[in-house]
Amino acid sequence: MSIDQISEKQIKEYIDGILSGDRRILAKSITLIESTLKAHQEAARKILDRILPFTGKAVRLGITGLPGAGKSTFIESFGKMLTARGHRVAVLAVDPSSPRTGGSIMADKTRMEKLAVDPNAFIRPSASGGTLGGVARKTRETMLICEAAGFDWIIVETVGVGQSEVTVATMVDFFLVLMIAGAGDELQGIKKGVLELADALAINKADGDNIERAKAARQQYEIAFHLINPPTRIWTPPVLTCSALTMEGLDRILDVILTHRRKMTEHGELERKRKAQNLEWFWSLVREGLELWFFQDEEVKKNLMSLIKDIEEGTVSPTSAAEHILSRLRHISS
Repeated sequence: MSIDQISEKQIKEYIDGILSGDRRILAKSITLIESTLKAHQEAARKILDRILPFTGKAVRLGITGLPGAGKSTFIESFGKMLTARGHRVAVLAVDPSSPRTGGSIMADKTRMEKLAVDPNAFIRPSASGGTLGGVARKTRETMLICEAAGFDWIIVETVGVGQSEVTVATMVDFFLVLMIAGAGDELQGIKKGVLELADALAINKADGDNIERAKAARQQYEIAFHLINPPTRIWTPPVLTCSALTMEGLDRILDVILTHRRKMTEHGELERKRKAQNLEWFWSLVREGLELWFFQDEEVKKNLMSLIKDIEEGTVSPTSAAEHILSRLRHISS
C-alpha cells in the first residue's frame, strides 16, 4: 500500500471519530477532503458515502454582505447566542478570492476570537487555492462532515463578491443578506440578483446615532422587495434591523429563520429544495470533471493555443474554433 493510501481500517476510524464528535478527527477529515491526492479523494468519497445517513438535520444558513457590513461580528454574536441556547455551530466560508489576496478569510478566525474558543463552535476557513467551483465543492462536503459530527447549525459565509453569493444560496436553507445604513444610496450597493436570492435582509449596525438611518434604509429595501419575485410562494422576505455589537434584534432574526424553516418543512419545500440542490451539485461536479478530463487530452492541449491565437488574429471564427475542439471530444468518446 502506498504511503498516501488510506486503509479500510483508517476509514472506519475516521467515520467513528466524526460520529463521536472528535474535533481532531473532524479537522483531519476536512483536510482529507481538501487534499488533491487521488488516494485521499477516494478515501474522502468513501467517508462521505458512509456518513450520509447522519447528515441533513442541521439548519443551513448562508450569510453575505458588502465589505463593512459587519459579517464577522454578526456571525460571532449570532453564533454565541446559538451556543448559549445549547446549539452546536460550524462556520464555513466560500472565498474564491483568498488565494489571490493572500487569504482574507483567514482573519475571520482571529476576528471571531470568542466564538473560536467556544467548545460548541467550529470555524473553518475556505481551502486556499482553486476556483470558486472547487472551493464550493469542499465547502459542501465539509458541511456534511460537520452535520455528521453533531453540529446542528451550519453557517456558510460568502466573502468574495459576485458569483459566490449564488453558489452559497444553492447550498443553504436560508440566505441572509447583511447591509448597513448611512453609506450613501442604499440601493446602489447591492445587486438586484442578490436581493432575489435573499430569504431576509438585515440592516446591521442599527445602534447609537445610526438607528434612524437604519429604519429609513429598511423602508427603502422593503419597497425594493415589492419589485422582485420572492424565492418561494410561501415566503415573503422580511427586512429587519439589528446590531451585532449590542445583540439587539438577533433574537428576532433567529425567530424569522426558524419560522421560515417550519413553513418550508410543512409545505414540503425544504425537502424539494435540498433535492434540487443535490442534483445541481451532481451536475456541476459532472461538468467540472468532464472539463478537467477533456483539457488534459494531449491533442486538445496541442491545438488549443494555436486556435486561441487564430481567434485573436481574426483568421478563424470562434464558432469554427469551438467546433474544431469539440470534434476532438467526439473522436475521444467514439
